[in-house]
Amino acid sequence: MPHSAPSTIDSVETAAKARVGKPRKVPRVVILGGGTVGMYTARRLRKRLGRREAAIVVVDPRPYMTYAPFLPEAAAGSIDPRNVVAPHRRALKGVDVLQGKVSQVHHAERTVEITPEEGEPYWITYDHLVVGLGSVARTLPIPGLAEQAVGFKNVEEAIAVRNHVLNRIDLAASTWDPELRRRMLTFVFVGGGFAGVEALAELEDIARYNVRHYKQVEQDELRFVLVEGSPRILPEVSEELGGYTLEQLRKRNIEIHLSTFLSSCVDGHVVLSTGVELDADTIVWTAGVKANPVLQQSDLPLDQLGRVTTNARLQVVEADGTVVADAYAAGDCAAVPDLYNPGQFCPPNAQHALREGNHLGDNLARVLRSAEPTEYKHRNVGAVASLGMYKGVAQMFGKIKVRGFPAWVLHRTYHVFAMPTVNRKLRIMAGWTGSLLLRREVVPLGSLHDPRAEFRAASVPPRPRVVEPGEKDPSVGGASTAKNAS
Repeated sequence: MPHSAPSTIDSVETAAKARVGKPRKVPRVVILGGGTVGMYTARRLRKRLGRREAAIVVVDPRPYMTYAPFLPEAAAGSIDPRNVVAPHRRALKGVDVLQGKVSQVHHAERTVEITPEEGEPYWITYDHLVVGLGSVARTLPIPGLAEQAVGFKNVEEAIAVRNHVLNRIDLAASTWDPELRRRMLTFVFVGGGFAGVEALAELEDIARYNVRHYKQVEQDELRFVLVEGSPRILPEVSEELGGYTLEQLRKRNIEIHLSTFLSSCVDGHVVLSTGVELDADTIVWTAGVKANPVLQQSDLPLDQLGRVTTNARLQVVEADGTVVADAYAAGDCAAVPDLYNPGQFCPPNAQHALREGNHLGDNLARVLRSAEPTEYKHRNVGAVASLGMYKGVAQMFGKIKVRGFPAWVLHRTYHVFAMPTVNRKLRIMAGWTGSLLLRREVVPLGSLHDPRAEFRAASVPPRPRVVEPGEKDPSVGGASTAKNAS
C-alpha cells in the first residue's frame, strides 16, 4: 500500500499513475484522523459494508482515540488515564491503521503523504477521503507562553498537569522561602470555556483534598486563578448557569478575572491586561482551539478559519457550493452547516463529532452502494460540566437547568455511555466505584515525563576529590598523606 519516492513531485506522480494503471477491485476509503470523527466513521462504515465492498484505512499519529470530555476527571484521578482512550486496533475491527502524521493531501491526485515517527515519509492512494483531523490549541504570540504554559488537549497533557500540581504541593511542603512557596502554590488557568472551567475545578478540588494530608501547607496558601477574555464563563450554557458556576467557584476562593487577557508570562511572571501581576509555576492554556494547520498543506477548500468547507451532507464543497468529488469532512476541522440554526456552523464539541462520524459512515455506505447521501441535522441535547467531586452544572434541551449533585450524575452518565467500546465503559464505572469506596489517589508521578533523568545522573562519573594538605588520600594505600608526600 505505501509508495515511497525520493522527491515529493515524483512520489505524487508515481502514486497517481499506480492508481490509474491498476484500478482496485475494492474501493479504498482513507480516513485522516483517528479521533472521535475518524473512529466513529470507520466503525459505522465497517458495520454497514463488508470487506469486499470497501477497504478502510485510518491514519493517526497516536495508536488510540482520546475521549476529551473525560480529561478533567483523568487529571483529578477519578479515571485511570488508560481508560479515557480507546486503542485503535482493538476498537476498529476489520480496519487498517497507519500510525503517522498526515503531511500533505493532494486530492486532485487522490494521494496523501504520511510521515511516520521513524523512517521516511511515504504516499498512499485512495478512492474516497474522509478528513477528521480535529483541532489543535489556539495559541497567541504572548511572551513566555510557549516556554512556560502547558495545554489541555490530550491525555498526556492532562496527566502532566496533574503530576505538576501535586508535585508543587510536595515541594512547597519542604520549602520555607515564602516567595518561593507562594509561586509554587499559585496555579493559573487561561480560558473560561468548558475545558478551562472543568480542568480548573477538578484540579482545585483534588489539590485541596490532597493538602488535608499536609501539616506544612495551609488551605489558604493555595491560589487558583482563572483568566477569561470575555465578560462571562461557560458561553455554552445560559447566563443563569454561567453566573451560578461563577458564584460557586468564587465561594471556593478561586480568583476569576473576566474581560481580561494574558499579556506576558516570561519565566512564570504573569502579567494581565488589567495590570495585575503574579508569579506562578503552573500556567495552563485552554483558550480555544483551531483547525489542524496541516490542512493548509492540501488542495481542499478552506474557510477563513482554516476549516474544510462542507455542505449539510458532510461533502467537501467549494465556496460556490460545488461538491468536491469523493471528499468528506466533519468534526472540529470542518465548517458543517447547522440546519437548526441557519447561518451558523455546528459547534466543535464531542456531541456533534460523535454524531457526525456515525452519519458520515452511513453516507459513505450509501454512496458506495450508489445511493444518495442524506443531510446531517442534530438539535443540541444540552451541555454538562463537572466542577469537581459531586459538583456540576447541566442544561438539557435548552430549558432544563440542573445544578450540584444531580448535574454531576448527569455528566458522568451521559459521557460514560458516549465512550466507545463496552470494555472502556466497564473500566470507567469500576474506577468510579473504587474511588467512592476508597480514598482518591493523589501520588504525583512527575518522573514519568523524564524516566531516564535518574539513570543519566547515575551515569555521570563523580568528580575527583581535591585532597587538602594534611588529609589522608583514600586512593593511596597505607597512611600516607598529602603532607608527608610533600
